Amino acid sequence: MTRGSDVATTLRAAGCVFAEDEAHLLIEAARDAEELNHLVEQRVSGRPLEHLLGWAEFCGKRMAVGPGVFVPRRRTEFLVRQAAMIAAPGAVVVDLCCGSGALGAAVSDLLGTCTLHAADIDPAAVRCARRNVEPRGGTVHRGDLYAALPDELMGRVDVLLANAPYVPTESIGLMPPEARLHEPRAALDGGTDGLAVQRRVAQGAAQWLAPGGVLLVETSAAQAAETARLLIEAGLLATVVSDDGLDATVVLGSVRSISF
Repeated sequence: MTRGSDVATTLRAAGCVFAEDEAHLLIEAARDAEELNHLVEQRVSGRPLEHLLGWAEFCGKRMAVGPGVFVPRRRTEFLVRQAAMIAAPGAVVVDLCCGSGALGAAVSDLLGTCTLHAADIDPAAVRCARRNVEPRGGTVHRGDLYAALPDELMGRVDVLLANAPYVPTESIGLMPPEARLHEPRAALDGGTDGLAVQRRVAQGAAQWLAPGGVLLVETSAAQAAETARLLIEAGLLATVVSDDGLDATVVLGSVRSISF
């Protein structure tokens, strides 16, 4: 395969909406024609572009990703911006269910300085997150939600990020093949109602948050009221914010009212 237009034509025929842009990125990533052919074949077969490139663009930065790791979505940039508006430089930031660690890394970049911790139960995610979090001075822990965190963080977390899985189990099959076939099921499946992991995050949040600390949970517009109810039942004040342009919804839970 020759470079340029032939790559774009092949990708377009496979259904890639942004074929020209993807062709440019794959050509840039390939060391030679043989590797380019391999990358194009993998993309045509349905592999996520980000897994092939080894990075995803998120909040204006290239964040490392890899096979078997959840790819951060553009809509989640809204959660990051909300967190950065609430937190002050030097804040203690925790990224639960961190996947690639892109959320915590992006918040750290926007704040300029913070004490950053990230946690995930999946070893592939932890390895990837270390590539994004450790260069920013942060620490990545492996374990199940709060059990992964060091005890000294209890009651000291200013910003708690939780992009926990929220897709109902029966809806997984309706997701694009890139996600349901190539991203870890545990990063997508939120249980019968989609709120199983959010429920556990809410229940443990109050003891980890510092006075004035805030939990930010990404959810869907349809689930927002129920997510807010979970936070209220956990003793937090809940506020729902959204961005129609990004199709993004975030529920914030705090021990105080939140002003913008």
